[in-house]
Amino acid sequence: MRRRILQSTLLVVAITALVLGGPLAITTWQLVDDLHRADLTSRLEQIAGRLDTAGDQGRLDPAAIDTESIELAVPPGGRLEVEQAGMPTVVIGADLGPDAVVEWLPFGPGGRLTLEEPRSAMLTEQVQVTLVVLLLVVLSVATGAVVATVTARRLAEPLRGVADRAARLGAGDFRVVTERHGISELDRVSDVLDGSAVALAELVQRERELVGDVSHQLRSRLTALQLRLDVLASHPDPTAREEALAALEQTERLSGVLDELLEAARAARAAGAEPQDLKAGLSAVADEWRPALRAANRRLQMRVPDGLLARVTPARLREAVGALVDNAIQHGSGTVTLSARAAETSLLIEVADAGSGVPEELVPHVFDRGVSVGSSTGLGLALARALVEADGGRLELSRARPPVFTIFLPAARADDVVAAPRPATSPR
Repeated sequence: MRRRILQSTLLVVAITALVLGGPLAITTWQLVDDLHRADLTSRLEQIAGRLDTAGDQGRLDPAAIDTESIELAVPPGGRLEVEQAGMPTVVIGADLGPDAVVEWLPFGPGGRLTLEEPRSAMLTEQVQVTLVVLLLVVLSVATGAVVATVTARRLAEPLRGVADRAARLGAGDFRVVTERHGISELDRVSDVLDGSAVALAELVQRERELVGDVSHQLRSRLTALQLRLDVLASHPDPTAREEALAALEQTERLSGVLDELLEAARAARAAGAEPQDLKAGLSAVADEWRPALRAANRRLQMRVPDGLLARVTPARLREAVGALVDNAIQHGSGTVTLSARAAETSLLIEVADAGSGVPEELVPHVFDRGVSVGSSTGLGLALARALVEADGGRLELSRARPPVFTIFLPAARADDVVAAPRPATSPR
């Protein structure tokens, strides 16, 4: 995008410079020629005036010509010829050859004055003036290039930011970005993306809550039904006992179908999950948030061992951990600690700080949307939990004071690591 804007602007500037610069250079060249010829004509008129005052009724004795005063009107290196009928020609100056600039005026009956100057003098001035014009054209093109570069950067960077924001939204990052670019159209797009992020986050949250509620209710009803059928299976009537066993088998099948559907829904949400080295992923998060902590005169400490491979979506993990670090910056104090370790069945990521923690009354609701201990929107922790759960993980407040948030992630399976594509190597 930036290259296209730059190329199109430079093309317009170049075309404008050619359209205006070419004719302007030609016109300047011709203008210098006209000025020189006008100067020669003006000098001839001055010479004619002086000779008329020295002559008698339009005729002038060559011996009576004041050569010294006439030479003052002749240009440097020029030549003057005074021709009169029946009189010898008076010549002042050397012969300039056929390539001189020549102008003449009629003088007396049948005579004329011819004034010449070297063409090299006029040509030198023409070249100088034309070079000045071309220099101005080049300067205008350079100025246009600078303006085009600045404009392209000013437009491309916000567009790249909006594109990244849309990509993160597609990856499940529903955090609201308050940064604006000062361009009304792009700011409008950012507002729409923020509105869409909030709407999608609420929609996904409602969907998960609905799936959870439906799953819970169905399991409860199925469990109750199975208990009833177990009782009927021990009925003394063989027919009733047979029907109860058949119904019990159907309920078990229905329970299996429900488990498969829930597992398919979780797999669909985590379709982009892949083996991720936690040390590399969390190092990128730490590098992103260290400047903000440094600005607050705080620091970030990372404790992540090598060899921890989790099955996650990298973008979701980055945004979820980033939301927890941002929460520690906004509401915590002291050093922020980012650590990871392996548990029996999963991998744990912990984000802690030395702040006062979460008030007791807010602990059960800390992940609810709109709940906040400060003036923030209360969306960060809810979105972080949604991002983690989308990959089949879990986010919990494992300690309230000082606060420790723990992310439980599924470890990468052996077949995931084996099937992971190797990075392409460049041919030698």
